Amino acid sequence: MRVKIALAGNPNSGKTTLFNALTGSNQFVGNWPGVTVEKKEGKIKGYTSKAEEAILVDLPGVYSLSPYTLEEVVSRNFLIGEKPDAIINIIDGTNLERNLYLTTQLTELGIPVIVAVNMMDLVRKNGEVLDIEKLGKDIGCKVVEISALRGEGIDQLAQRAVAIARGKKKNQPAHRFDGCVEHALAHIEEAIAGRVDESMERWYAVKLFERDEKVRESLDLDPALIRHIEEDIVSCETEMDDDAESIITGERYNYIGNIIEDCYKKRVKKTMSTSDKIDSIVTNRFLALPIFAAVMFLVYYVSVTTVGTLLTDWTNDTLFGAWIIPGAQSVLEAIGCAPWLTGLLVDGIISGVGAVLGFVPQMLVLFLFLAFLEECGYMARIAFIMDRIFRKFGLSGKSFIPMLIGTGCGVPGVMASRTIENDRDRKMTIMTTTFIPCGAKLPIIALIAGALFGGASWVAPSAYFVGIAAIICSGIILKKTKMFAGDPAPFVMELPAYHLPTVGNVLRSTWERGWSFIKKAGTIILLSTIFIWFAQSFGFEGGTFKMVENMENSILAAIGSGIAWIFTPLGWGNWKPAVAAITGLVAKENVVGTFGILYGFGEVAEDGAEIWGTLSGAMTQAAAYSFLVFNLLCAPCFAAMGAIKREMNNGKWFWFAIGYQTLLAYTVSLCVYQIGTWVSTGLFGAGTIVALILIAAFLWLLFRPYQENRMRKMSQNAAGEINA
Repeated sequence: MRVKIALAGNPNSGKTTLFNALTGSNQFVGNWPGVTVEKKEGKIKGYTSKAEEAILVDLPGVYSLSPYTLEEVVSRNFLIGEKPDAIINIIDGTNLERNLYLTTQLTELGIPVIVAVNMMDLVRKNGEVLDIEKLGKDIGCKVVEISALRGEGIDQLAQRAVAIARGKKKNQPAHRFDGCVEHALAHIEEAIAGRVDESMERWYAVKLFERDEKVRESLDLDPALIRHIEEDIVSCETEMDDDAESIITGERYNYIGNIIEDCYKKRVKKTMSTSDKIDSIVTNRFLALPIFAAVMFLVYYVSVTTVGTLLTDWTNDTLFGAWIIPGAQSVLEAIGCAPWLTGLLVDGIISGVGAVLGFVPQMLVLFLFLAFLEECGYMARIAFIMDRIFRKFGLSGKSFIPMLIGTGCGVPGVMASRTIENDRDRKMTIMTTTFIPCGAKLPIIALIAGALFGGASWVAPSAYFVGIAAIICSGIILKKTKMFAGDPAPFVMELPAYHLPTVGNVLRSTWERGWSFIKKAGTIILLSTIFIWFAQSFGFEGGTFKMVENMENSILAAIGSGIAWIFTPLGWGNWKPAVAAITGLVAKENVVGTFGILYGFGEVAEDGAEIWGTLSGAMTQAAAYSFLVFNLLCAPCFAAMGAIKREMNNGKWFWFAIGYQTLLAYTVSLCVYQIGTWVSTGLFGAGTIVALILIAAFLWLLFRPYQENRMRKMSQNAAGEINA
């Protein structure tokens, strides 16, 4: 018998950890129909055969079933439309009040619910007592205590969830609202009888009482019936002196308060928990940012400069440089392979793709650190810390979540902006999310740091903070325009207790990010390197189109020379870096792959021993950092651009976003090179003057008054003149 079970819960309640524990490797990922929100499904371990298959659907983390964010819409539509056989509602045992709010709504859906109280190990450690039997009785459904992180109670939860799904025994909501509310709900249920599933009448009645527009539209009620329902709602609002939605919210929290009082016993003597003690330091208003900066510096230092470099050096110099490439060359020559085919396989595919794959060890080390920080709970604190900063500059703290996701890949980062309700804030977040260095930009950072800066430890962390600075400055400047003026959206987020992540979860997260990068190397980058090899190997030489002996006569050189002048003010007007930057629009990893082909694989070794002599003639250190900044801030890869276009859902907004990113990248890179050259060599010219003018204009945009402040002053002046 096949059953489908939904997994629902608040963000940071341990939902992902529980999903992984229940399904293991039996997972498959896609998108929800019609939207770009990730859909994860899996077969519950022990229930994978066709005879007794149990599918677990991981719903997006939500705080309620009100349709304010796309995640809430997706979760609600699935529960109402698909009607799973059961719901596993995971709640955080250390934060019952906030988590039970969703539970009260799930139990009204007429779908069997089993509540999994997570983090019970922390509840017991804090000396607090939760009576599971009383909790189950009070909320009217089965309750199981678990620790998803430690794997406690997982098997019991799976067995009970499957049993409930097969039995399909409807749970009855144990809670009741105030008398006049229940009276209004009874009238509404009577009015919609026969129009909805009988088991869901109460849920629909509550939503109609709250004046939920989407529910009204879905039911297509007669205007006369809507007026009749509205009379009952208004009567209740008058009696309780509050609006309908606030009444329901207040009633739910009153009910939750009674539950907690009945079954939850806190310690008499309250002392600070370990998490509280850590938070008193890492979220301190003065220490939070320096600690965050130190943590990220350490992460990039270890990933790019020390441990990651040792692994990458071996991969580049030994695995590819000494073994694979010479070995492939010898084998192909021994069997009499045609020169052009040998060149394609060795100089094009192996050298190009190998140059990119050589940086995989560094990426895996970085992803390992990021996965650990996310799993232990620190990254949730960073979102809280950044909210305090972002709000001062016109951005919501919610904007940091997409940026955090974007450290792995810009595509899901852009997609995550849908959690932001305010349209202006969402558009601004989409425009700025890709400023954060993603995994695909790490090889560029590592190459520049190792080859042109001698492995300097400051280069890689500075790239991360350049992205943060670009986001903050963009937020200030854009918020002062009419298009983006207005208060940022509120930010609500639970801070989970600190805990040691499981090795399995950290390694799984690291591998998922790393594997997506490797797959791209085997598809997009492979095709790109073949094209680049062909374009740099063939051209017109001696009046004939053939395989050229001098690369300067190639098709690629002709194309690169035609666009190189654009980048001359940035310090890298040579056709080779210009072509590398353009190919980076297909996939950012292509920048390194292109260098691998144009300069030869051995010359892109991480330590820079060989590449230094070749590149030093084309780029100074000022030009190298300018090249790095441009590739960090300019328009992202085609895949991320596609995500931006889908999320903007408007051609003009899409081109505005791409244009803004590219213009900002060009401006900052020009200033970096011109001022850097002036400081390092003393040369002062027309380019330096242009850079100083751009900096002055940038500072004016940064510090000019906000749009609403100017309007307010104009209104006040006008009012003063009228009064006079």
